[in-house]
Amino acid sequence: MATFVDQVTLHLKAGHGGNGCVSVKREKFKPLAGPDGGNGGDGGDIVLVSDTQTTTLLGYHRAPHRTSPHGGPGMGDHRAGYHGEGMVLPVPVGTVVKSTDGTELIDMVEPGMRFVVALAGQGGLGNASLASTKRKAPGFALLGTPGWEGDVLLELKVVADIALVGYPSAGKSSLVAAISAAKPKIADYPFTTLHPNLGVVESGDTRYTVADVPGLIEGASEGKGLGLEFLRHVERCTALLHVLDCATLEPGRDPISDLDIILGELAAYPVPEGQLPLLERPQLVALNKIDVPEARELAELVRPELEARGYRVFDISTVSHEGLRQLSFALGELVAQGRAAKAAEPEKPRIVIRPRAVNESDFVIKVEGGSGGNIYRVVGQKPERWVAQTDFTNDEAIGYLADRLAKLGVENELFKSGAVAGSTVVIGRDGHVFDWEPTLSSTAELATAPRGSDPRLSEAQRSTHSRRRETYLERMDAKTAARDEMMRERNAGMWNDDEGFEVERPGAPDDTAAKED
Repeated sequence: MATFVDQVTLHLKAGHGGNGCVSVKREKFKPLAGPDGGNGGDGGDIVLVSDTQTTTLLGYHRAPHRTSPHGGPGMGDHRAGYHGEGMVLPVPVGTVVKSTDGTELIDMVEPGMRFVVALAGQGGLGNASLASTKRKAPGFALLGTPGWEGDVLLELKVVADIALVGYPSAGKSSLVAAISAAKPKIADYPFTTLHPNLGVVESGDTRYTVADVPGLIEGASEGKGLGLEFLRHVERCTALLHVLDCATLEPGRDPISDLDIILGELAAYPVPEGQLPLLERPQLVALNKIDVPEARELAELVRPELEARGYRVFDISTVSHEGLRQLSFALGELVAQGRAAKAAEPEKPRIVIRPRAVNESDFVIKVEGGSGGNIYRVVGQKPERWVAQTDFTNDEAIGYLADRLAKLGVENELFKSGAVAGSTVVIGRDGHVFDWEPTLSSTAELATAPRGSDPRLSEAQRSTHSRRRETYLERMDAKTAARDEMMRERNAGMWNDDEGFEVERPGAPDDTAAKED
C-alpha cells in the first residue's frame, strides 16, 4: 500500500578505488623493458539530486542501504582500471540533508540541485606512474583508498505556496480535491489524512500549489496527534488558510475555539532561524460546510468576530462548491504578492568555494597523554590518504611513505612537538600506529636493493663516518698492542729473527756456547 514518508535514514557506502598494478614489461629480446603497471580506477560517487517528479522518500524507506560500484584494479601493459559508475539518488524538492548528529549539510530547495553525499575512493597509482629518473623500476604500487561510508538523514519539508491548517475532519482534503486535480483520501473520521497532500490550483494568470497539512489538535507542538510530525511542512508556505468546521457535532467545539487552539500550536512551533514566524505570515479563514443549514447560521454568527480580528473570511462548501471561486482568487492574490515581495528581496548569497590558502598546513599534530607516555597524532587529509594508499607488506612502499611524510614536514613538526626516537605516532583519527624512528636522509631513490625492499628498514644499517673512524682507530690500537707484545717476547729471548722464527726450549744446550768452546 502506498504511503508517505518524510524522514528516512540512508546507509551509504561509496565505491572504493582500485589498486595500482606492479608489472614489468617483458617481450622478446627485452626481458625487463621497464615498469608498465596501470593505475586503478576511481570508485563511484553517491549524488543526491532534487527532482520535481519525486514527491516522497518512500523508496529510500523501503531500501535504505545504497552502495555505489567500486573502481577496477590496474593491469599490466599500461592498462588502467575501470571507473565505478556514480549513483544518482533523486529526492523531492525541499529535502534537507543532515548528518547523524543533526548538522544540516544542505537544503535542496531548488530543482536540479546536486550534492555529493558520499565521496568515492581514489584509485591507486601503478608502478609505471611512480617511475622517475631516480626511481626507474619501482617494486610497489599505491592502493586504492576506501570510499566514504556512513549514515545521513533525509527530512522532507513540502514546498507549497498555501498551507491548509485546521482540526481533523475540518474538510481540508475535500477542499484540495475541489479546487485542484488532486485526489486525496477523504472519509468521515478523524485523522484520515496521514501525509500532506499537494494540489495545483490555477486562478486567473496565477498558478500555485496548496498543501493539506494533517489535522492539528491541542498539544500538537508537543508531540500529540500527527501535528509534530507534519508541522515542518508549513515552514515553506507563503500563506496560511485556516479551514474551520462549522458543522461539527463534538461538544465544546466551535470555529472560534478551534482557531484559537490552532493559533496557539502554530505560535509554539519554532521555525528555523531566518524564516518568518508562522503567525506573521498572511492568513485567511474559510468557514466550511455551509451547505448544512445549521453550519450556515453558525458561520454568519462568528463572521463578525473573525473580521474584527483582522481576518478575511470566506464561506465555502466543498460539496456544492459555493464560495470556492472567490477563495481561489483571494489565495492567488496572496501568492502573487508573496512572489513579488520575494523577487524584491536581495539575492541569497552564493556559495563561494575558495581555494586553500598557500600557507595553510596540510596536517596538524596533536599531543595526547597516555599511560605509556605521550602519543603524537598526525591529522590531515594528505597523510591519512597516503597511509591508506600504502601496502605495508612491501618494504619499498613503506620507505616511499616515509619519504613523502618527511618531504611534507611531518618529521620536523614531530621534533618541535617533543617527539623522540621510539615515540608512539598515530596517523589519522583511527589510523596506523608507528614507533617513530627519525629519518636521517631521504635516499630511497638512490638505494640499491632488490625490488620491493628498502635497505633502510633492515637491521644492517650503513655505518656513519664517526663510527667508521672509531672502528679504524680500534683496529690500529690492536695492531700496535700486538707489535709491542712481540717485541717484549723477542727481547726476552723467546725467539729471534736471524734464521727465522725459533722458540726457546727449556733445558736445551746453548748452541752459541758450544761453538765458542
